[in-house]
Amino acid sequence: MRVSGPLVEVDGLTAAAMSDLVTLGEDAVASEVVEIRGATVTLQAYEYTGGLAVGAGATLLGHPLSATLGPHLLGRVFDGLLRPLGNAPTWLGTATGWDLEDVPVVWEPGVVAGAHVGPGDRVGTVPDGALLEHRVLVPPGLAGIVQWVAPPGPVGPRDPVLRVAGVPVTVTSSWPVRRPRPVRERLVALEPLSTGQRVLDAVFPVVRGSTVAVPGGFGTGKTVLLQQIAKWCAAQVIIYIGCGERGNEMADVLGELSALTDPATGRPLAERTVIIANTSNMPMMAREASIYSGVTVAEYFRDMGYDVVLVADSTSRWAEAMREFASRSGALPAEEGYPAGLSSALAAFYERAGRVVTLGGEQGSVTIIGAVSPPGGDTTEPVTAYTERFVREVWSLDRDLAYARHYPSVGWSGSFSRDAEQVGSWWSRHGDPDWSGRRARMTTLLADSDRLGELAALVGVTSLSDHDRVTLLAGRLVREGVLQQSSLDTLDEYSSAAKTTALVVAVLAVVDTCRRLVDDHLVPAAELEGADYSLLLRAAAETGAHDDDSVAARGARVQAALEALHHGRGPS
Repeated sequence: MRVSGPLVEVDGLTAAAMSDLVTLGEDAVASEVVEIRGATVTLQAYEYTGGLAVGAGATLLGHPLSATLGPHLLGRVFDGLLRPLGNAPTWLGTATGWDLEDVPVVWEPGVVAGAHVGPGDRVGTVPDGALLEHRVLVPPGLAGIVQWVAPPGPVGPRDPVLRVAGVPVTVTSSWPVRRPRPVRERLVALEPLSTGQRVLDAVFPVVRGSTVAVPGGFGTGKTVLLQQIAKWCAAQVIIYIGCGERGNEMADVLGELSALTDPATGRPLAERTVIIANTSNMPMMAREASIYSGVTVAEYFRDMGYDVVLVADSTSRWAEAMREFASRSGALPAEEGYPAGLSSALAAFYERAGRVVTLGGEQGSVTIIGAVSPPGGDTTEPVTAYTERFVREVWSLDRDLAYARHYPSVGWSGSFSRDAEQVGSWWSRHGDPDWSGRRARMTTLLADSDRLGELAALVGVTSLSDHDRVTLLAGRLVREGVLQQSSLDTLDEYSSAAKTTALVVAVLAVVDTCRRLVDDHLVPAAELEGADYSLLLRAAAETGAHDDDSVAARGARVQAALEALHHGRGPS
């Protein structure tokens, strides 16, 4: 009856229900029911509607948009509807999902006939050559006696491998993307997730199963930071969603992940990664679907007992797609034209993160890291403001730091971590009771240094007291010696927890030495400001990712050189 971009109105689908899939026209354009008003059904099309005319046919498929989940996910690239892009010259496909490859997988049963199984129980594995063991689980809602088990050996993706209470179970399954997968219990997230980025691990930590927002304007290094996290974080599965971003950025992600080697196995890192590419030139409403497809895949691997990190770049493009469709449908606009349901949609998305006990009794987690791209860097706009209400961490990217070539440009004044206290308690139980104290000292030094820096810009550094001048020096040492990190340096792009701790300890020890020399009137602040700290400041870039001993030795040498100033001698 009507076509307006991705909005299509259809008459005659009397059996349609909300969220049902419908195909349109001869090309079977994929669409989803979003409104039913009498005999008129409103659809949002996930594909290009050019050529679709009034009077074209519409076919109700009778099921919601669902993701096909199985052993062919890892190491591959998909579109927003989870259809493979590996061999596709253009973004084309059918609404019913993609046809699984006819490549058989090797089935290894884990149960025998006569056993009783319940939802989420592990019944076998499929070692498909990836870095992880693919575990075949009993689907949610199914329980009973195993009546038959296929013998070990090759099976097709849709071939039954066992029968439970008369229901065949295959190595693949389907799940509606908008419905969270059920769990037995949600747990308190406690264990820190190592990212390999010092400013995050030492100052703004995240725990497994938490949620993070990364707001930042254009040019602040948002995409590079997310790529670094995807490459180096201590997760077993990475889901990377390129939602409305530029195609060359997705190509960079593919190239870098393919070139990296997993340190534990020596295999390509891409083999434990699922990439959902929905670039800016792809149909607008598929951005909205890509977010839900990605989190459904993340929950699928979580249910196997794995720790999963989902990176969404960026949720602003998803919100913009919702705004465009709402304007076409005539919905009453809320703040800045976004639909009134934006806040609820963001909350529902981030709520699917968490550390859980699965239906099968395994422990797994989904950590969601969502980028936000506020127009003009305005963090008061609705997407940023709503997101900050629902997440546990905010890593706000500072434009001034980025323009000063300080990367990662995570600003300490606009960022926060609600999990810092839990992380400090975790480190106390695991051999580092001083972690919280070091973090508190660094944040205090950074805040005091920023405050004094503004004052010094007005009255000059020489007008400050020696004590305040040492505080300014301490802020510079923390920024340049600990927080600054190069993603292009093979030695510095990843920092282990031990090396990060060694750098923080060394810098704080040097700061304490400077403070004592000034407070005891042994060395003037001007002389300390002119001292050579390059040995310490270059430690991050000149030592290996796990070489904490060399960092400590460099810090000791700088301290000795400072002590020598008091005795009137140069460093040995």
